Amino acid sequence: MDAQRKELVDCIPRLRRFALALAGDQSDADDLVQAAVERALRRLDGFRQDGRMDSWLFKIAQNLWIDGQRARRRRGRHVELEFAHDLVGEDGRRAAEQRAAVADARAAIARLPEAQRLVVAYVLVDGQSYRDAAANLGVPVGTVMSRLARARKTLEQAILGEDGSDDQNQR
Repeated sequence: MDAQRKELVDCIPRLRRFALALAGDQSDADDLVQAAVERALRRLDGFRQDGRMDSWLFKIAQNLWIDGQRARRRRGRHVELEFAHDLVGEDGRRAAEQRAAVADARAAIARLPEAQRLVVAYVLVDGQSYRDAAANLGVPVGTVMSRLARARKTLEQAILGEDGSDDQNQR
């Protein structure tokens, strides 16, 4: 049991990246990680010894996130206010541009359909193979590939603009 707990703890950094890709917001991602780890610890005795801890944790987080999305849809749309970040460092303009680019990318990922966002989280954020992502999602590898291709095209258009030119140069 202690070996399983250590393996679970070792998966937390990847789980945090995955949760951030799903939630699009650091505090929501942290809440998702906490809920997933709590659920995993409560159900650790149900973990299959021949299974992969990371896949199991990601599936728990994915299910919690989907449940949360469904609950939010029932309650209505929640719009968060943007918070200004304090800039510290030698080049505030560059840091602000980088934060804006990251915010734009997160917003673009958040606008993706749920199925595409999950594939992006598994493959692009966590670095899983198409085969592993397909197994985690319970879909064929070809479905993962097509969803990822559509997601990449949508993200490219959102970040670079419809005509393919870089919006950053126009700001």
